[in-house]
Amino acid sequence: MRLPCGAVLGNRIAKSAMSDSLGDGRGGPTVAQMRLYERWAAGGLALSIIGEVQGSPDFAEKPGNLVLNAQSDTERFRELARRGSANNAHLWLQLGHAGAMADAPISTPKGPSALDLPGLSCGALTLAEIQHLPGAFAQTARRAQELGFGGVEIHAAHGFLLSQFLSPLFNKRADAYGGSLGNRMRLLLETVAAVRRAVGPDFPVGLKLNATDQLEGGFQQDEALEVIAALDSTGIDLIDISGGTYFPGAPSSSDRAGSGPYFADFAGRARTRTSVPLMVTGGFKTRQQAEATLASGKADLIGLARALVVDPDLPSKWIKGAADAPRLPRFEDPPEGGVTAWYTMQITQIANGEGGLSPSDLAAAIAEYAQRDRLRHAIWSDHFRR
Repeated sequence: MRLPCGAVLGNRIAKSAMSDSLGDGRGGPTVAQMRLYERWAAGGLALSIIGEVQGSPDFAEKPGNLVLNAQSDTERFRELARRGSANNAHLWLQLGHAGAMADAPISTPKGPSALDLPGLSCGALTLAEIQHLPGAFAQTARRAQELGFGGVEIHAAHGFLLSQFLSPLFNKRADAYGGSLGNRMRLLLETVAAVRRAVGPDFPVGLKLNATDQLEGGFQQDEALEVIAALDSTGIDLIDISGGTYFPGAPSSSDRAGSGPYFADFAGRARTRTSVPLMVTGGFKTRQQAEATLASGKADLIGLARALVVDPDLPSKWIKGAADAPRLPRFEDPPEGGVTAWYTMQITQIANGEGGLSPSDLAAAIAEYAQRDRLRHAIWSDHFRR
C-alpha cells in the first residue's frame, strides 16, 4: 500500500494505537516496550502505532506514557524505533495530549472549556496556550522523524484534547476556537498544517478521528464527515477512523457487543468525501470481515487492537490464508475500566515473553494495573518535580 507521501506499507494490516503503559514513569521507553513492538512486528503487520506519546509531561493520559522532548533519552527512543520496525514494519508515534482527561495525580487537567462534572473536572486553556499547541505537536513530530520512526499519527479521537475541541459537549468557547464546527475544527487543521510543515512532504502523517464520540449532544457522524472533507487537501496520508470516548461512564466501542466492524459503514460514507487513504479500527474479528471491508473499497487499511493482544501472529496467519479468528475473552459484569486493565496487563505478558492471562485473572490484573500506576505516579511526580 503506497501512501500519498510515497512511503509503502507491506500489507493492509495495522496495529492501532493503544496505551501499552510500558514507559518507565519518567517518559522513557523500557526494554519491555522495545520487545513488545519487536514482537508485533515479527507477527507480520505492516504498521504499528504507539499510543499517546506526549510532547510534554503536563497533560499525560497515564504515567506509563512516553514523553518525547528536548530532555528525552534519545538513544532509547532510537532503539525503540529500530526494534519496532523489524520485519519491514512501520512504527509510528501517536502524538497525544489528554487535555481535560489528563491524569489528575500527575497534571492539572485543562480542556477547551472549564468543566465540573461527576468524575471529570478541568480548567480552560487560555488563548495563548491553544495557539502554542500546533507548534508543540510539530516539534514532537520532527523529533520522531529525526529518531528514525516511520511516521506519526495525530490523536483527535477518544475524547482526548483535539477530540474535545471538536465536541460541543466539551467545547463551550466563544472565541475563534468554539461555536461553529468550522471554529471547533480550527485547532485540528492548524495542528495538521504545522506538523506537515515540520516534517516535509515525504514523511507519513496520519490522523485518528472519531466517527462519533457516542455521547448525546456530542460530536456526530455528519460533523465527522465535514471534518474529513476539510482534511482532504491538508497533506494527510491516512485517516484512522474509530469512535467513542474515555469520558467517565461513557460506553466504550471496544466493549460493546457485536460481531462485525463498528465503523466500516461510516468509512463507506467518508470515502465519498475524501481521497485520503482510510484505516478502520474496531470490531474486526475474522479474516473474512477484513477482506470484505477492503474489497468493498470502504477502507484501505484494517486496524486491529485487542485481536493482536491475544494473538500477535494474527497478521501472518491471515496473510497466509488462515481463517483463524482471535479468541477474545468474555467477562461477566466487569467493573468500569476492568477490561482495559486486563488487556493492558496482557500486553505486559507479551512484552515479557510470558503466557496469556485468562478471564479468571481479571481481578488480579486490575489490582496489578492499579498498583503499577500508583508506583509510576510517584516516579513521574519526582522526576518532573510536580
